[in-house]
Amino acid sequence: MSKLSERVAGIVRPVVEEEGCSLWDVEYVREAGTWYLRVFIDKEGGVGIDDCERISRRLDPILDEEDPIPESYVFEVGSAGAERELKRPSDFEQFMGHEIELRLYRPLDGQKSFIGMLSGYDNGSVRLTAGGEERSFEKAQIAKVNLHVSF
Repeated sequence: MSKLSERVAGIVRPVVEEEGCSLWDVEYVREAGTWYLRVFIDKEGGVGIDDCERISRRLDPILDEEDPIPESYVFEVGSAGAERELKRPSDFEQFMGHEIELRLYRPLDGQKSFIGMLSGYDNGSVRLTAGGEERSFEKAQIAKVNLHVSF
């Protein structure tokens, strides 16, 4: 998390928790020339649109008052989602044994995407098990890791 995201997380976390949710992530990104501040929330049983709207309405005036970001931006509150990205060591610990999709920067054995059970995490390196075979991937190889939901 960047320093700005950490600062915003400190501002929004108490409100998110008062509303019965947990803060999953904060991101501040530029897309198509526009800056977006996104707050991702989670809760037991899932997040609904009412949760997002209620928290957004509470956070909007607080962020205006605190003014952690000098330029204009679009503010969004959303669910972390069923296929959320795993970023922090605690994310990997929480979802050990769950199905993940691991994407690489460069192909390995002709593929850039691997799906399997998260079977290990150590300082950015990830192990996944698929078809009875365990594979290890170094942090420098990994572009992104998400939970994977099979239908």
